[in-house]
Amino acid sequence: MKPLSKSLAIVAVLVVLAVGGYLGWSALDQKPAAPNVAFNLIDGKTIDTAALRGKVVLVDFWATSCTTCVGEMPQLVKTYDQFAPKGFDLVAVAMHYDSPEFVRNFAQQRQLPFTVAYDASGSAARAFREVRLTPTSFLIDKSGHIVKQYVGPPDFPELHQLINRLLAQNA
Repeated sequence: MKPLSKSLAIVAVLVVLAVGGYLGWSALDQKPAAPNVAFNLIDGKTIDTAALRGKVVLVDFWATSCTTCVGEMPQLVKTYDQFAPKGFDLVAVAMHYDSPEFVRNFAQQRQLPFTVAYDASGSAARAFREVRLTPTSFLIDKSGHIVKQYVGPPDFPELHQLINRLLAQNA
């Protein structure tokens, strides 16, 4: 084999591997499985993502010190109230740097109807793609796959359409 054709053959193989690897990764990345995480709830109980299978779930990372997070809470309550009877659930996960007392007080004062967790160790945020910014939310389908990630408040009409579509699908 001539030196040039050998180089071309190596480049061709690398291109095929790169494209194949990219396509394989992006296909998997479109609907990655939600991490198996145990959430420590503010009432002392624990729930994990496996227990939420069969439901459409929004996992929302937030903090009481985040004005955007506090501002989106009424919309999250409306979303939960609208879709919970149809098989939707919402887990609001307070970040590790928040005060547990502030989180409890916030949830009680605002009578949040959904599950509220406190991520004391930061392990849940790390498991969900290293969440650092709040609010960050993940919409998970009935089979436990992440369908969409929102950094910042979601576009609620678009979120509601997506929740409706996911609720209509079989697990």
